[in-house]
Amino acid sequence: MKKLYPDAAAALDGLLRDGLLIASGGFGLCGIPERLLDAVRDSGVKDLTFASNNAGIDGEGIGKLLRTRQVKKMIASYVGENKEFERQYLAGELEVEFCPQGTLAERMRAGGAGIPGFYTRTGVGTLVAEGKDVKSFDGPNGTQDFILERGIFADLALVKAWKADETGNVVFRKTARNFNVPAATCGKVCIVEVEEIVPVGSLNNEAIHLPGVYVQRMIVGAPYDKKIEFRTVRERETA
Repeated sequence: MKKLYPDAAAALDGLLRDGLLIASGGFGLCGIPERLLDAVRDSGVKDLTFASNNAGIDGEGIGKLLRTRQVKKMIASYVGENKEFERQYLAGELEVEFCPQGTLAERMRAGGAGIPGFYTRTGVGTLVAEGKDVKSFDGPNGTQDFILERGIFADLALVKAWKADETGNVVFRKTARNFNVPAATCGKVCIVEVEEIVPVGSLNNEAIHLPGVYVQRMIVGAPYDKKIEFRTVRERETA
């Protein structure tokens, strides 16, 4: 099956509709599927739910779709650095399901493994636990309470990677690996944008981060600009 598509719009063709649950990789602006997110925005679909570590920043990443009011709900662990996100949430225009970072990664991983739910100590006794099933289990520290978290089964996964071979085996570069792997596995359809496509057999088979069985479609998104969220520089000392 040919997995490589000419561009993001072509790769998304036939998959987009209002009300989708989309799992999106990235951490801040590191490893975000920006070409695919732009194509989702340009398609005009609305009432979307995104499961992602955060919503980018104003005007970048998922932040672009917030500005066009295409996002109905965010399932996220970090909600700072985005004024439009803050404004919409405080105005009651955006639903937010706050999820601790490790829990969010595990919810995606669980969905990819076909696990509908799991119990965790994270969030016990906090707002995170409200409305969730609580059970007590015996462990090394005695009997403790755990809350039920549900696996994420996304309609679509959007992922950014470094290299892939023609069959969809994927390698991520350093910290850009972040949420991309669990996001990729929990989607019914996974689309990966990469910087480079290499021939089959040229990647070290022991260094594959995401096997091609999880990848249905790919695009080459390069070249990319290196975007920096914050630039902090030291004031020059006077001579």
